Amino acid sequence: MGTTRAEKLAHLGLVTVRDALMHFPRDYRDFSGAHAVADLREGEHASIVGDVTDVGSRTLLSGRTMLTVVIASAGGRARATWFNMPFMAKRFAAGMKVVLAGQPKLKGSTWEFAHPDVRWLSGGEQAHASDWLAVYPLAEGVQQSHVRLAVQAALDHAAGICPEALPDEMLADKSLLPIEQAFREIHCPSSREMIDEARRRFVYQELFMLQLALRMHRGQQQRAKSAAPLSVDARLDARIRARFPFEFTPAQKRVCAEIAADMAQTEPMNRLLQGDVGSGKTAIAVYAMLAAVGTRVRPDASDRYQAAIMAPTELLARQHASTLERLLAGTGVEVQLLVGGQPAKQREKILARIGAGEAGIVIGTQALVCGTAMFKNLALVVIDEQHRFGVLQRAVLQQGQADPHTLVMTATPIPRTIAHAVYGDLDVSVLDEQPPGRQPVATYRVGPDDLDRWWDFFRKKLVAGRRGYVVVPAVEESKRDLTSIASAYESLTNGPLEAFRLGLIHGRLKPKAKAAVMEDFRAGRLDVLVATSVIEVGIDVPEATIMTILDAESFGLAQLHQLRGRVARGRVQGICGAVTSSQSDPHPRVDAFVATTDGFQLAEKDLLLRGPGDLVGTRQSGMPPLYLADLLRDGSVVAEARRDALDLFQRDPDLADPRLDRLQKLILDRWGDTLGLGKIG
Repeated sequence: MGTTRAEKLAHLGLVTVRDALMHFPRDYRDFSGAHAVADLREGEHASIVGDVTDVGSRTLLSGRTMLTVVIASAGGRARATWFNMPFMAKRFAAGMKVVLAGQPKLKGSTWEFAHPDVRWLSGGEQAHASDWLAVYPLAEGVQQSHVRLAVQAALDHAAGICPEALPDEMLADKSLLPIEQAFREIHCPSSREMIDEARRRFVYQELFMLQLALRMHRGQQQRAKSAAPLSVDARLDARIRARFPFEFTPAQKRVCAEIAADMAQTEPMNRLLQGDVGSGKTAIAVYAMLAAVGTRVRPDASDRYQAAIMAPTELLARQHASTLERLLAGTGVEVQLLVGGQPAKQREKILARIGAGEAGIVIGTQALVCGTAMFKNLALVVIDEQHRFGVLQRAVLQQGQADPHTLVMTATPIPRTIAHAVYGDLDVSVLDEQPPGRQPVATYRVGPDDLDRWWDFFRKKLVAGRRGYVVVPAVEESKRDLTSIASAYESLTNGPLEAFRLGLIHGRLKPKAKAAVMEDFRAGRLDVLVATSVIEVGIDVPEATIMTILDAESFGLAQLHQLRGRVARGRVQGICGAVTSSQSDPHPRVDAFVATTDGFQLAEKDLLLRGPGDLVGTRQSGMPPLYLADLLRDGSVVAEARRDALDLFQRDPDLADPRLDRLQKLILDRWGDTLGLGKIG
């Protein structure tokens, strides 16, 4: 292989033989010729074999050229057409035997394949059921033929000597293909059925290894750490609940009981709390923190344990601080806010009070992760919006002499099987109901023709005393023609909202300015907040019940749902208008957003639309991406692999069985650095 081609393949991550073997096809082209003309169905992929009977080319009135090839196949004739590809005519002649593959349409009484894939059969060659051609993911400058040659070379060189990672009895029990056969069938399949069998082998192995790695990570955490047992008795439970001006929902009571049971142990709690927007996760976090600060370090000591909550944005951290100060007024529990940009002297005082154990609850942003805060008696860490903090950040926060219990929360719900795959080192709790009185947000798609009527409606709600948001996707003008916040603010103040008091907030504002704008909006000194997605997480202004999202198609589905949650905070029904650039063109994300307010349904739709790659990518969870497994499609395999990994881990937590040596090495190579596994056994 030439140096230039090798360099191009390296851009695709194909450097070693193993890289080539593990570069799995994204699809297959069916050249089996297995379909008869009578079997064809509109829109369904098919491949037929036949003899060319006629080749014709003509120029249409539009100036385009059209090539037509007719073939006689089993049970009838079919036609293939190509537009503006006159060079294709030289490749066909009457009497040739070819395989056509594509999606046919019935034109009159004749089936037609538009721009089909073609395989020319030479001499007496026949089409075979094994004719499935792998289609690989590519990078710029890399062709399918380059990848196929590299993969074939790797198969010839190494497929027969690859050591087997799974014990023979597991292969037999799970009916999994041996490794050599699996590699050959996934790259050069002998049939459609064997593609499925090979894929099942690799998906199961990958998910099984991931689950084992997460179990090992958790096992090491449990063995290496010892947490303070925090006992929530009936008296403390009653005192905590008395601080809340509302009754907990049954779901909140259930989750509080799960957390209390975890925190009573000397083994650190590692729990993920997921719930839809507005389901009451913050109240759960406050309950857990009050349980910590309500517990004495020793029965005969005055010192109490400390708790910390880490938020992804300073806006949310400040809101948490305001909520806690209000809830804890008169209790003597000291609440401190630790964020970037605080004056040095103020920061020194805060850190001193944290170190002395005087600050009972500390709220912060990334500043907490950076190791600036040294706690005297830290017993609980709450991480809000888990998807913004990776495994590595969680581990950093847990370093030091204290071994705190950990509660991580997300309002981006995902199916339980996927939660187990991504956060398999955590127990999972789900808040699956809304507080009483909360109504679903009425959501509308607003096209250009509807915009004037929408602003009339928006103004009427403001006149009636409501407050509103206008959300803009960009801070500055963009090449993608996204509305900038400055231009939106100017056009609104000089246009549809000129009679109202508008505030402006985005991520580039200095913290003090941001906090001042939010306080003015919260206090009613502003009617409308024009904002970027900086408000998507946790901002709680119950009087704000109407929202306009400009350029809605530029936001992700989960982000749209989070934004809508800002107008679902009170007892008055929220209203949200998603403004699109076209009146009726399909926008799958926006259409799904308008169709339902159920966060779990939207999470599944989001995964279907964008694929699960981001979910387990380094950006969200600190994990290497998966090779082949699709966490949505393979949900049942996730559950099976998790059960099997737990079973093996209980029997052999150190993977000491010599038959597992290869499996252990693969796990350490792939997940060891990320999860800090080190040598096992």
